[in-house]
Parts: sequence; structure tokens; C-alpha cells
Amino acid sequence: MDISSLLRSQDTMIVDVRTPVEFMGGHVAGSVNIPLHELPNRLHEFKAACKPMVLCCASGARSAQAAYYLSQQGVADCYNGGSWLDVNYVKNNHNL
Repeated sequence: MDISSLLRSQDTMIVDVRTPVEFMGGHVAGSVNIPLHELPNRLHEFKAACKPMVLCCASGARSAQAAYYLSQQGVADCYNGGSWLDVNYVKNNHNL
């Protein structure tokens, strides 16, 4: 499944891996903030999620790191969505 389809699904969890301060400055509606540095301590939350996850950040670099880390830890259904602005655009523009 491609990222656009995932973002339009009600079953997809959007995880923003930026810092809380960055997240407070703007984020995708309905997304959750789990900063990149907290992933190891919160791995159980990702493993317990029974839905696909799209990860985002400011540019896509941290979300790429997060997706790689999670896949190495056995979390298979997570994808790098890139910038939160791009994720927000795709999520809210159903004509794409």
C-alpha cells in the first residue's frame, strides 16, 4: 500500500517524531508525538499498535531513522511519510 492510501485510511496512526516544542508549533491533526530519542523506551507502544503507522518529522530524516529503527526491532507496518507538512497535505487533499 502506498503512503497516500495509508494517510487516507482511518486505521492509520500518524506518529510525529519531532520534539514536543516542534510538535506544538504545528502538526497533523490526530497525530501523536513520540520524539525520536524516546523510541527505545516506548517500543512497546509501537509493538502493541495493531494498525499501520506513518512516521513524520520536519524534513523526513528523523522519520527515516525511526522507520529503520522500528523495522529492525520487528515493527513491520511502519512507513516514513517524510515532512509533517507533506503528510498533512496528502492527508487533507483527497484529489491526489
